[in-house]
Amino acid sequence: MVLEKVKELVAEQLGVDKSTIAENSNIIEDLGADSLDVIEMLMALEEEYGITIPDEKIGQIKTIGQIVELIESSEK
Repeated sequence: MVLEKVKELVAEQLGVDKSTIAENSNIIEDLGADSLDVIEMLMALEEEYGITIPDEKIGQIKTIGQIVELIESSEK
């Protein structure tokens, strides 16, 4: 499932416990990421899923659920 893989990758990138990550977790406010963390995390997800996240979407991504939606829509 995409959500579980995203949670694993985010936990690894941010050094947080996977069990603390929920679909509605705010990447910056809840998980303590900064803008560089977000860029690095999205680059890792692009590589993992073989997708390209458009630059205009990057600033709109706030939650783990939004990342999952973006990946799922890019895979179709």
